[in-house]
Amino acid sequence: MAQTVLITGGAGFIGRHVASALIARGDRVRILDSLIEQVHGEDPAVPLADDFIRGDVRDASAMARALKGVDKVVHLAAEVGVGQSMYAIDKYVAVNDLGTAVLFQALIEQPVQRVVVASSMSVYGEGLYRDADGALLEEVQRVKGSAGAWDPTDARGRPLIPVPTPETKRPNVGSVYALTKYVQERLTLNVTAAYGMEGAALRLFNVYGPGQALSNPYTGVLAIFASRILNGQAPLVFEDGEQRRDFVNVDDVSRAFLTILDRPEANGEVFNVASGRDRSIKDVAVSLARVMGREDLQPEIAEKARSGDIRHCIADVSKIERALGFQAERDFENSLGELVEWVSQQTPVDRVGDARLELEKRGLMR
Repeated sequence: MAQTVLITGGAGFIGRHVASALIARGDRVRILDSLIEQVHGEDPAVPLADDFIRGDVRDASAMARALKGVDKVVHLAAEVGVGQSMYAIDKYVAVNDLGTAVLFQALIEQPVQRVVVASSMSVYGEGLYRDADGALLEEVQRVKGSAGAWDPTDARGRPLIPVPTPETKRPNVGSVYALTKYVQERLTLNVTAAYGMEGAALRLFNVYGPGQALSNPYTGVLAIFASRILNGQAPLVFEDGEQRRDFVNVDDVSRAFLTILDRPEANGEVFNVASGRDRSIKDVAVSLARVMGREDLQPEIAEKARSGDIRHCIADVSKIERALGFQAERDFENSLGELVEWVSQQTPVDRVGDARLELEKRGLMR
């Protein structure tokens, strides 16, 4: 049965893919998005939707209009970026947390069946680790030290081993962005339950694919690398490049949102959404340069870390597989060509250098 779905932030990278998938299966889609320049450029294109409202998620009147006649909500509206969040604190807290509060204040008067919020792997802080004695450690903190001492160690100086991180790991937020995403997540689960609605949260790992904001230096790392390479610049890799992440294709992410919107078993739950395979950031940069035909552009290793960054976070995807039968299908290496084809048709502005200078000026790199 067709339903009407509101997507906040639906003009963004993930939102456009979710909207297309919903429309393709016969649902009606309404989008609320402010089309900010950092993400959408100076002349933003209106996304594909049955209804589009250009408005700020913090605007109560715009939110009330957007919710009229809606059955379900996908809440994606957020400022994104660990580095920028550490100095644009008021903006991140206002958009991410006040914006979510405005949504739920409006939902008291106009309730819906279900709200699905985009949370983030960043709420974990460092992922789960095992020490040399086999004990699992949930609240690992890296000690600030000299360049080269990137990996966390135990009290005896022995290296810790990263292992897949399940949803049961205690959050250990290390950045303003991570904190705001955790607040979004908890507001969604707490308020929906209190008012007889359904809620669920997806902790997204590193999402990639066609449509990322290539000129936004705080977007996903693959988009940042692609923008650099397209402009003839080497990918800039922080630390030593050996930090490990899980990269998941946006097509798989949009399938996950549709699954969570539909399945009764998802109510009240939090799910990791990832591929289940981890890669080093340096290897990712090398692979992308190769597929883009610029193997000469080897990664520039910064040997500096950004405040708020973590070392390793590897996804445990067994919960979403077990509970909902969901598995990521897109292979990383095989889908890079699709990303590169899209990138080759764009004219991104490389702002990575400016972003790095901003962080250094504020003492947020070491």
